[in-house]
Amino acid sequence: MSPASSRKKKTTKKKTKKAATKTSKRNTTKAKAAGRSSGKSAAAGKKRTRTARASAGQSDLFSVAEEPVVEAPAPEEKAPPAPRAKRKGKETRRPDAVDMARKQREISVSEFFSKNRHLLGFDNPAKALLTTIKEAVDNSLDACEEAGIAPDLLVEVHQLAEDRFRVAVQDNGPGIVKAQVPRIFGQLLYGSKFHRLRQSRGQQGIGISAAGMYGQLTTGKPVLITSKSHPRKPAHRFELRIDTKKNAPVIVSDAEMEWEGVKTGTRVEIELEATYRKGPRSVDAYLEQTALANPHVRLTYHAPKGDPVTWERSADDLPVEPREIKPHPHGVELGVLMKMLGDTRARNVKAFLSSEFSRVSARTAGEILAEAKVRETARPSTVVKNDAEALYRAIGKARLMAPPTNCLSPIGEELLLASLRQEVEADFYTATTRSPAVYRGNPFQIEAALAYGGKLSGDDPATVYRFANRVPLLYQQGACAVSKAVIDTSWRNYLVQQSRGSLPIGPIVLMVHIASVWVPFTSESKEAIAHYPEILKEIKLAVQDCGRKLATHIRRGRREKDAERKRSYIEKYIPHIGIALREILDLSEKQETRIVETLKDTLERSRKL
Repeated sequence: MSPASSRKKKTTKKKTKKAATKTSKRNTTKAKAAGRSSGKSAAAGKKRTRTARASAGQSDLFSVAEEPVVEAPAPEEKAPPAPRAKRKGKETRRPDAVDMARKQREISVSEFFSKNRHLLGFDNPAKALLTTIKEAVDNSLDACEEAGIAPDLLVEVHQLAEDRFRVAVQDNGPGIVKAQVPRIFGQLLYGSKFHRLRQSRGQQGIGISAAGMYGQLTTGKPVLITSKSHPRKPAHRFELRIDTKKNAPVIVSDAEMEWEGVKTGTRVEIELEATYRKGPRSVDAYLEQTALANPHVRLTYHAPKGDPVTWERSADDLPVEPREIKPHPHGVELGVLMKMLGDTRARNVKAFLSSEFSRVSARTAGEILAEAKVRETARPSTVVKNDAEALYRAIGKARLMAPPTNCLSPIGEELLLASLRQEVEADFYTATTRSPAVYRGNPFQIEAALAYGGKLSGDDPATVYRFANRVPLLYQQGACAVSKAVIDTSWRNYLVQQSRGSLPIGPIVLMVHIASVWVPFTSESKEAIAHYPEILKEIKLAVQDCGRKLATHIRRGRREKDAERKRSYIEKYIPHIGIALREILDLSEKQETRIVETLKDTLERSRKL
């Protein structure tokens, strides 16, 4: 091949290559323009920016009409992300009813209160120390009074470390038989007072065993009990723990010992984590108020710091022993009535009503059954629900006497005044005891005592002491029915200052006591009384009675001050009157002296009148 032909071939190849390149570029431009125009028509419901619209319009102007437009393919939608691969191994199975049933188990009362000890008053260290002593003192006083023994109590608080104490409470009561000691101190809800209707300090059978459980939880130490029930027999000494899962006592040790100088009695020692403080809610304040409400008690107290303190008896006689009574029909609910119908030993319904309830005679029982349309001879166990409900409604309509009040043992006005005079220095004292009343079929009685003036502060709110069955209530004052009744009383009517919704202000100590077969506490810790309308009414009436007597005293005092002021004025001017009379009537000095003495004598006699 010649050189000319080869050059010609190279030129042809270059031209072909350039033409192909131009054609490729033209096709690419057309494809982009077609894509933009198709995108504009496809995005009818979407907003495009102005720049995109302008570029699409320009591409349409410069496109060639003869050549076919090559439409670009629609943009592919993004596929959803692929699911993650499952973890290797078996899939976790949810529990079904059978699995849940296997986890169910009984919860003992000890286990419940060990996790909810705040319900029993062990929610902080200072309160735990007070609650432990209170429960032990209450048990000792109940035992001594029931046995007819004048209580002689010893309370000791020994500090072992910064936050650890050993509490010991000893009494001269009848003691406890050996077989009962483990269950009384090592089992919750075990006692003799829950099922009987008579006034007592303890009610539920929880307190002292709960105190031992708290000591066991915080220190791991067992409760130490020493008890002697016969003067000529040795004492028994126990170390006990509580099995909280079974609510049962565990005897660590049991031994006999000689207890010198003690005829009968019980001593309880508990080691616990606590805090000792002084103040209005301290152990010292509790014991002082206990002596105030129990003038028949001799109480000796050994504090962690300081010398021992002894409160001597201000009354030699024991309180009147309360009697156990039967439930009143108006305080029984339908479910309780149906249970009593099933448990009674009476042969017929009429005998059931007259024998199982108080204040229901045979005649009254017949009237109730006639109203309920229930046969008198029907057996109690055969009474169906509809008949029991009719009987319950008929009992509610019946007019019955109030329950007997020999189940109560109030302190009494004389002893209240004696206790106040012994503990509080004041100018005026008064007390009142209301007649017994009833709430939900339970009899109760309200007492109030008041001290005024003397060395009491006149710029602070009144001091209110609250008692339930002779037990001081130191916590939850704002939630108590006593505080509400005192605040709701209009003290301005009795010449005492009071701001709205607050206690009266003045030199006042007010003491309110409720005695009942069942005190309606707001919680198991027994710190406040529930707001039953009947209880609020009686407390308010008792406080108002004391207020009226106080107003009489204040008015008398004001009159005496006014008379004294006038008397001082007259005494100041009587000598001048004598001088003036002597000068006017030309009297001698002897006559002047006689006139002055006569005027002073007349002034004294008028003052006495």
